[in-house]
Amino acid sequence: MKEQILIVEDQFVEAEDLRLLLEQAGYGVTGVARSVPQALDMIKERRPDFVLLDILLKGKQTGIDLAKQLAIDHIPFVYLSANSNEEILNAAKQTQPYGFIVKPYREKDLLVTLEIARYRRVHSVEAKYQQETELRKQLKQVVSSTGTWSQKLLAVTAALQSCIPFDFLVAGFDHLKLPRFKGMCFLRIGFDEYQLIDAQALSTITGKSIDELVALQAGSPPVNQAVYYDEVVFERMCRQPSLRQLFADTFQLRSNLEMPMRILQKRSFSFCLYSRRPDAYSAEQLELFERIQFSLIQTIEDLLEGEVVEKDSFSTEVGSVVEESKTEEGFEGIVGKSHLLLHVFDHIKQAAPTDTSVLILGESGTGKEKIANCIHDLSARKGKPFVKINCAALPAALIESELFGHEKGAFTGALERRIGKFERADKGTIFLDEIGEMPMELQVKLLRVLQEREIERVGGRETIRVDVRFIAATNKNLEKEVAEGRFRLDLYYRLNVFPITLPALRDRKEDIPALAYHFMNYYGQKAGKKLNGVSEQVLLKMMAYHWPGNIRELEHLVERSVLLSKGLLIEDVLLPTVEKKDTAATADDATLKTIVENERDYILSVLRKCHGRIWGPGAAAEILNINPSTLKSKMKKLGIKKEYIK
Repeated sequence: MKEQILIVEDQFVEAEDLRLLLEQAGYGVTGVARSVPQALDMIKERRPDFVLLDILLKGKQTGIDLAKQLAIDHIPFVYLSANSNEEILNAAKQTQPYGFIVKPYREKDLLVTLEIARYRRVHSVEAKYQQETELRKQLKQVVSSTGTWSQKLLAVTAALQSCIPFDFLVAGFDHLKLPRFKGMCFLRIGFDEYQLIDAQALSTITGKSIDELVALQAGSPPVNQAVYYDEVVFERMCRQPSLRQLFADTFQLRSNLEMPMRILQKRSFSFCLYSRRPDAYSAEQLELFERIQFSLIQTIEDLLEGEVVEKDSFSTEVGSVVEESKTEEGFEGIVGKSHLLLHVFDHIKQAAPTDTSVLILGESGTGKEKIANCIHDLSARKGKPFVKINCAALPAALIESELFGHEKGAFTGALERRIGKFERADKGTIFLDEIGEMPMELQVKLLRVLQEREIERVGGRETIRVDVRFIAATNKNLEKEVAEGRFRLDLYYRLNVFPITLPALRDRKEDIPALAYHFMNYYGQKAGKKLNGVSEQVLLKMMAYHWPGNIRELEHLVERSVLLSKGLLIEDVLLPTVEKKDTAATADDATLKTIVENERDYILSVLRKCHGRIWGPGAAAEILNINPSTLKSKMKKLGIKKEYIK
């Protein structure tokens, strides 16, 4: 017997069809719930292994409300719904489902989705177990290694970074006024680089005396159990004078995770993690801390017992840096150390070793292809094919042949058999750039390749197995594309297993000087020019510019400036001037659409209200006051398909 599944569906016929289908496939069905309260009661009586969950249910609560409780109870679930409203999609996305099936669906689609959800569930548990096992192993190695207290404490915090990311960490600042105070702060300044800050250094950086720091610590209420604070709560807590407020103001921090512990002689020793992101921490990190707490306590106790008295050979003055690694292996060619870019690096390190599908999101020019290269190079598939295809650069009629290949004579001009991109990428990685431009008809075929790992050449009858890792990228808002009927919801969820969002250059301006020098050196060497640097005036202009074209625009600008430079210094850049528009006028302009776009939106809205019905009383054709066949012609012309509206 396979997993036990609870069906939450308020349509009787659909629910019974699901029950029969699942039981025939060997699954057990714990019951069928028509509403959220009924589902919760059934879960209390008999906990299911999985929940198949419709979004719109009878009663005040929706499937999304139930999904939030399922996530807390660690019960995996798969959405089964026809609704692709943008607002609902965004809410559903936040619950992190294990899959999403769009009605109407094939029997095989449902069963394959359940198998994939099961695979993801098992491997996510295994990945967490392996991650925790590796962390415990690293902590044991720290204890047995040689070095000073500061060096070993750095090694502990660096090990924590792999499981619970932070931009600033405070360790052991519980008793600042004690004579043998051993607290340290660690400011992340690179992928594996940290600036060590002791109490004296903190005093110098903040301009506060040690006595003032002690007073701020006394004003902070003690934390007795692990807790996290997101942006709203964290900001409210920082209104009162405290060390937390001082850290937040000094290092631009926006969220916090407190991990208090009791060590030797019932002394307290806390790890306080801070992030510049507003939502870095959640209940998941709290649960992780509970599982590794004993190992952390044991490590700190062992370090304190065998503590090495620090000599002058190890300085902790302001600005001193201890590097875990001087090179960021696997990230060659990616320049910058802003916290947003480091967060991207963290995600790459997590995603690369697995075969999970990755969706890279970001504006044009942010370097999505380079990130895809990094993921491939850091994976077990390194050295195997890395095949790229730009979905926006190919005519719609050629994309299928390009992806799947074709047989000789499959269509006019097919003079010989052609191997497609998927076959060429076998055992390697395929990168689908601008996936948001893929035609709807081909999205269905791509979804089945993702599910079944099988393809058929155009004009062929042979089924070909392929072993490929999928990486997709887009600069479009796919949730909006789904809501407007241009992108399949189930394909979006299949690709969106591990999303990585690249920041715009205007959001990581601290990286601009490093990028400017990187491109200056590259294009200077290419042009045979020896340049010493970029003038301060030019850097200030670059920092003040908005960069709508992101890194690509900066690269082209520096290349042009290198060619135009006459001395050893880049002293001028030709930045485009953008006229400032009236805010109200800009908002009005943004809402302007073409006649075709307005017509498409209106027909879509009517069809949704009619649940996709075209013919009959109260159907879309009657409301629009046009002939049903005319409406079907318009739908075909505008790319609207009935099955994506239900």
